[in-house]
Amino acid sequence: MIWSLARPHWARLLGAGLLGLLAELAGVGLMATATWLLITAAGQPPITALTVAIVAVRALAIGRGGLRYVERLAGHDAVLRMITGVRAQAFSSLSTQPAVRTGDALSRLVSDVDAVQDLVVRVALPAASAAVVCLIAVGVTGLISPAAALMLAGGLLITGVALPWLAARLASRQAARLAPLRAEMAIATVDLAHGAADLAAFGARDAHAAAASRQAAALASVERNLSRRAFAIDALAAITIGATAAAVLLAAQSDQISGTLTGVLTVGTLATGEVSLILLSAARKNAELTTPLARVTALIRVDQGKTRRESDTPDGESSLDQRELRVTDVSVAGRGVSGVSLCVRAGDRIVVVGPSGVGKSTLLGVLAGTVAPTSGSVTWGDGPLPSPAHRVVGGLFADAAVFHASVEENLTLGRPCTPTERDDAARAAGLLEWVAEQPDGWRTLVGEDGTALSGGQRQRLTLARALLHAPPVLLLDEPTEGLDPAHADAVLRSVLSFAGDRAVVVVTHRTAERDSSAFQQVLTLS
Repeated sequence: MIWSLARPHWARLLGAGLLGLLAELAGVGLMATATWLLITAAGQPPITALTVAIVAVRALAIGRGGLRYVERLAGHDAVLRMITGVRAQAFSSLSTQPAVRTGDALSRLVSDVDAVQDLVVRVALPAASAAVVCLIAVGVTGLISPAAALMLAGGLLITGVALPWLAARLASRQAARLAPLRAEMAIATVDLAHGAADLAAFGARDAHAAAASRQAAALASVERNLSRRAFAIDALAAITIGATAAAVLLAAQSDQISGTLTGVLTVGTLATGEVSLILLSAARKNAELTTPLARVTALIRVDQGKTRRESDTPDGESSLDQRELRVTDVSVAGRGVSGVSLCVRAGDRIVVVGPSGVGKSTLLGVLAGTVAPTSGSVTWGDGPLPSPAHRVVGGLFADAAVFHASVEENLTLGRPCTPTERDDAARAAGLLEWVAEQPDGWRTLVGEDGTALSGGQRQRLTLARALLHAPPVLLLDEPTEGLDPAHADAVLRSVLSFAGDRAVVVVTHRTAERDSSAFQQVLTLS
């Protein structure tokens, strides 16, 4: 599932892998060439005999660093392109789930998706390069001394196969606990940060801080266990590399290899052993990534299933011209909605009124498919409301999110659009004039949750986004909240005109809107 997302970027990833391979070969070659140069120079030969080796050492030293830099650049370029799509799919999947804690969503969108990046740049690419380098090293050593090659192969099997397998087994037992613990830690941190005032008001801040400390301690305990085991295995790997180098030295001497080549093989073994440690790190990291990758894969499957359902839905099935949205005797226990019936057709203008707490917003949630009724039915034409229902029903809700981004980026969450479409939606919502007054225009940052905006400006922004989305049934929960009466009336007229043949259902407490002739039907909840 994850690797299928890498197909569009295979050329970049292959290039990064080749660059990484060349960088590792340059590193091993540098050690071997430098060793030959030192041993040969000790015999005080003519300088001309050392010229090629001197140039090679310089070239390999520069090449190693340069190739490593370009490899990192190419690899991260490819993987960042890749995870852009992964993060978008994860966000799309999370947006359809009705109950996701903010901290858990943050963990999934950041830490879990970053695991995809680590899988490529810290596991797959370096492990592939290291494995090829080890095979080449054994082959080259075999050309010089078969016995030394056998010793090297045996040592690499331990450091590159056996120890990575052991490290992965040990890490996987603890790693399965890491992702949930990190998600719980994120939830606790977000709750403490965003709910600090409420927790202090109810005297619960210390209790929540203590709970967060316990979660942090549990997470630290798991990470310490992983670190201790990793240290033990790394120490064993270092001992194995040293023993392998000694075995190669003895094997080369038994094959009566010259002293110079014996030294080159011995130091080359140490360099190759260091490369084989990449396989150890990759195996350990891969085990740690198992749980977050499984969580990301589950989100991607949900999003791809949603996309397939949407693509399999004929355009006519999402059109209100041929269908109607009908609510029949719907009740929602504990939410104020009881026995409500409503039929919405193309071009309808319906206003829902009633005192606070009678379930007006809940009714919009039922129409949007985000609140499941306790009894009754919600139908679209001859069948149930599609799931997810955003192609059919959408709009402005009380909990509409505003992100710490520009005005334009928040607006175009509704859908990608042309500048003309963007301006038309903003004009209808009464937002365009304010945008024109800002020094940065559409690039003006709105702050986290729109804190840089006034209540009225925030409302107009989310209203413009709802208009840009343009579903067949447009639901508006208090669309003129925060606006003065004159502006509220003007914005409402503009919105209804902009909606055209689309059905509009408005929830409001304003008497002027309830009595407006623009609405053909008034539904009063009590």
